[in-house]
Amino acid sequence: MIIKKMHEMGVRSEHAYMAAIASIGLTVAAWAGSLRLEPGAGVARADRWGLFVGEWAPTFFGLGLALSHYEQTEGNLGATVHELREHQKAG
Repeated sequence: MIIKKMHEMGVRSEHAYMAAIASIGLTVAAWAGSLRLEPGAGVARADRWGLFVGEWAPTFFGLGLALSHYEQTEGNLGATVHELREHQKAG
């Protein structure tokens, strides 16, 4: 599973959340930079750059949520809710 592999490689939910927040800032920078560096291309081109980079944030937030869930369930993504409740009661 991808999430398990990412976790084994040392990627944690905090890393994904930081990447999401950084991509939001990068979206604004890409939009403003495109306006400044490509004045002949117009606002439409800047909007496309901003939207392209802006689509990364939800992906990173989703990965952060999946990693957080993996971390909280001790790597047992296949567990049912009942199994998780039993585990919490026992531990």
